[in-house]
Formats: sequence, C-alpha cells, structure tokens
Amino acid sequence: MHATLLIALYAFAGAAVTGLAGAAVLRLIRRRSLTASLAVVAAVAVLAMLAGTLAVAWAMFLSPHDLSVVTTVVAMAAVVSLATALLLGRWVVARSRELTAAARSFGDGGDYAAPTTPATAELAALSRELAATSARLAESRERERALETSRRELVAWISHDLRTPLAGLRAMSEALEDGVAADPDRYLRQIRTEVERLNDMVGDLFELSRIHAGTLALAPARISLYDLVGDALAGADPLAREQGVRLVGDAVAAVPVEVDGKEMSRVLGNLLVNAIRRTPADGTVAVAAERSGEGVVVSVSDGCGGIPEEDLPRVFDTGWRGTHARTPPAGAGLGLAIVRGIVEAHRGRATVHNIPGGCRFEVTLPLADA
Repeated sequence: MHATLLIALYAFAGAAVTGLAGAAVLRLIRRRSLTASLAVVAAVAVLAMLAGTLAVAWAMFLSPHDLSVVTTVVAMAAVVSLATALLLGRWVVARSRELTAAARSFGDGGDYAAPTTPATAELAALSRELAATSARLAESRERERALETSRRELVAWISHDLRTPLAGLRAMSEALEDGVAADPDRYLRQIRTEVERLNDMVGDLFELSRIHAGTLALAPARISLYDLVGDALAGADPLAREQGVRLVGDAVAAVPVEVDGKEMSRVLGNLLVNAIRRTPADGTVAVAAERSGEGVVVSVSDGCGGIPEEDLPRVFDTGWRGTHARTPPAGAGLGLAIVRGIVEAHRGRATVHNIPGGCRFEVTLPLADA
C-alpha cells in the first residue's frame, strides 16, 4: 500500500508540473488560433502522462530497456494526439471562419445565410442566434426606413399645411393694414378661424411629441363607456350637421372602463371627425361599443367608400392622409396617429378594416377591474 501511494504521488507530481506549464503556455497564446490551443492541450495531456511515467520509472529504477519502451510508446501517442488535435483545430477554425463570413454579411446590411457545412453543437447554436439576430435587425431596419419616410412626409405635409394659412393671414392682414379690405369684420373672423386651426395643429404636434417621447401622463378613472361615447357624439354633432352626415350611437353598451377621460374623449373625437369628413352628405357614421373576449371594443363606421388594401397598414402612421386631395380642412394628418398612441398608452389596440361602403375603426380597451 505504501509503494502504491508513493507511485501515485510521483505520477501526480510529474503530471502537475507539466499541467502548470501547459496552463502558462495557454495563457500566453490565448489570443492565437484555436488550433494552437488544441495542440497545446493535446501536448499537455501526453507530456503529463510521460512526465508521470518517467517520475515513477526513476523512483522505481526501471531498467534502461523498460524505460525506452515506455518512452517510445508515449512518444508515439504524443505524435498521434498532436496530429489529431491539429486536424480537429483546423476543422473547427474553418467552420468558425465560415461563420464569421456569414455574420459579416448581415452586419454589412445583408441577410444572414447560415453555413451549410456541419459544425459543432456550440457553433450551430451560435449560428441559430445569429440568424435570429439578423431577422430582428432586418425588422429594425425596415421600421427605421418606415419611420424616416413618415418623418419626411410629415415635415413636407406640415410645411404645406402651414404655408397656405400663413399666406392667407399675411394677405388679409396687409389688406386690413392698407385699408383696402371690403369687409373688415369678415377678414377678422377668417383670421381668427385660421389662427384657431393653426393652434389646433400645434396642439396635435405637441400631443404627438409627448406620445413618442413616452411622457404622456394618464389619469385613469372608472368611467361608463356609454357616457364617454355620448359626450363624444354631442361634441361631433355640429360638424355632422354642417356636413349633412347622420350620427348613430344606439349600439353602445354601458360597460365600465378605466381610462383617462380627457385623452379617450380625444380619441373618440378624432375618430368621429375623421369619419364625418370622409363620409359624403346624407351618409351615416355609426358608433358601437360591446364586450369581447379581449375587453371592450369601440367601433366607428363611416361611408368613405373604403380604403385601398395596400394603404390599410399605413392609416395610423404619422402624417398619412391617403391619396385624397390635401385640402386645409383635412388637418395635418396627425389625428389617427394620436389615436393609436393614446390607445396603446392605455394598453389597448387600434385597428381598421373595410366594410361594405366604407371602413370601420376599432379601439380595443381592457375591461375595468370589478
């Protein structure tokens, strides 16, 4: 037993010295190729066995012949181990380079194409993660392009919408200043109308900026949906009468919701104004509200004739107003973008789809807690 323990200690000491030396070498070449690291690991394994064997042989005083046999066997094992490690390292490095080239392709703006050659489990997992990252980056680039396009359109449209009333205000003010206005009171009323419209436009821009910045402060309270829709219908009734449009709100359930009354009134007001302006005279705008599996659905249906299918995904984009003529009463194209922002701030969802003769805007809100 004492001899066996002594042999184990000698073998451990020889192998430990070799292992420490190998660890130091690995630290020095940690920035080098994986092939070199694998070669060092294989060499350490073989040399540790050789060092332990030689230490035991020296302690046991083996014959020169026996020591030569052991050394030859270990040397052959070292050659085979190093050759195998080099081949394995080159194979892994080649797979790594293929993965690097594929990753560089989507880093430069392209799509990631996973290497078709077999790889280790770790490299295969890394390839799957890179593919998922590439898909997310592609979606992000698409959103960025859409946002940039929307921003440019908004700037162009706002500039157009501001230029027209400002030119009119300047002309009317100059006419009043020069005393050539045939009806000064009418000019003053028109100036006030234009100023109010510009003020509304600035208010919409400020509201939209708060929504995009995430600083829209909500003060939720328990409100009956019936009362909320009733107030919105009353507010939109003068415009509906002026446009010759009928407002219908008979299918509104008295469902409690927990929302910011002021902001949600703005949502319903924007939807109603949009529907009334897009509905021809003698048309009907209908408001309905009912429970659903997802909460409460408030819908506003109009008689606009429908929206082209390719335009439906853009209806709630900032500044979008479709292909209709851009006349001053149409506003700045911010109303529906504000609708979506406020609804999403309430953890809801705003959607639109076509119906026979028009389209229906739907706002889904969570039910109030019992």
